Amino acid sequence: MLGNTRSFPGLRNHPFNSVLTEAGKIILGKEHEIRLATTCLLAGGHLLIEDLPGMGKTTLAHTLAKLLGLQFNRIQFTSDLLPADITGVSIFDRTNSAFHFLPGPIFTQVLLADEINRATPKTQSALLEAMEERQVTSEGQTRELPRPFFVIATQNPAHQIGTFPLPESQLDRFLMRIELGYPDRQAERALLTGGDQRPRVEQLAAVFDPAQLADLQSEIAALHASAALIDYIQALVEASRRMPAFRHGLSPRAALALLSAARAWAWLAGRDMVLPDDVQAVLPAIARHRLRASQGNTLADREDIASLIRTVAIP
Repeated sequence: MLGNTRSFPGLRNHPFNSVLTEAGKIILGKEHEIRLATTCLLAGGHLLIEDLPGMGKTTLAHTLAKLLGLQFNRIQFTSDLLPADITGVSIFDRTNSAFHFLPGPIFTQVLLADEINRATPKTQSALLEAMEERQVTSEGQTRELPRPFFVIATQNPAHQIGTFPLPESQLDRFLMRIELGYPDRQAERALLTGGDQRPRVEQLAAVFDPAQLADLQSEIAALHASAALIDYIQALVEASRRMPAFRHGLSPRAALALLSAARAWAWLAGRDMVLPDDVQAVLPAIARHRLRASQGNTLADREDIASLIRTVAIP
């Protein structure tokens, strides 16, 4: 809530406590969602935030970029946006009689793809190579993107007018998909009495820099995961492939994403090893946008994900 300086549970002396606490002052009453979003970035993944307009999706993306000291660009996706508007374009220089490449806004460390599903599938596909390989190929030449490179995309619900559904290949590039939802009564009261928090984002001071973030990511990637924990992840993935509720199960890429996110969640909890609880905490955000219901063409239901967790015994 407004002006609240309390630490997140279990993070009082954690090096990332200040990031989560400062973000919690901007995005009120959403500690769990902030922690999930931070977990995604620490795991080196891209984040998809889906919700109704006005829920704070854009503000959360900008807040995390500021606190992590990362260069930030925002693209408002619209139906007339072209791929070159994202990646860049070559301009003929008459002085040198040669073409000169003008980098697009994708050449940044954090790219906010705002309302990504309002652009056509052709424009959406301009992000595929960048998200997978951290590079852009334009006119036969491949150019590396800055490191680190994150895409934080916001998406309006598919039933809204003027949206194009993201193809499964695009969805799979996102490590996590989260929803913010309505604030609780106390947080909304604090927002109403304290005013719009968005102007405060520009005043935020960076807590980390890109080099420190890279070191943290290396530390997290080396966090211990026991053989039993790996067995548990494999069992969850295999169970998803057998469950009649899903049209198809989780892929090997999803299994890797689950392990990476569980490591980051455990690190945020101040532990040096991954527990099954960490896997369960991140599984819904990892799995739901990757699983389709066996009936219709909708994303997997939350209850089906919960059933998957209940089905697999903890080692």
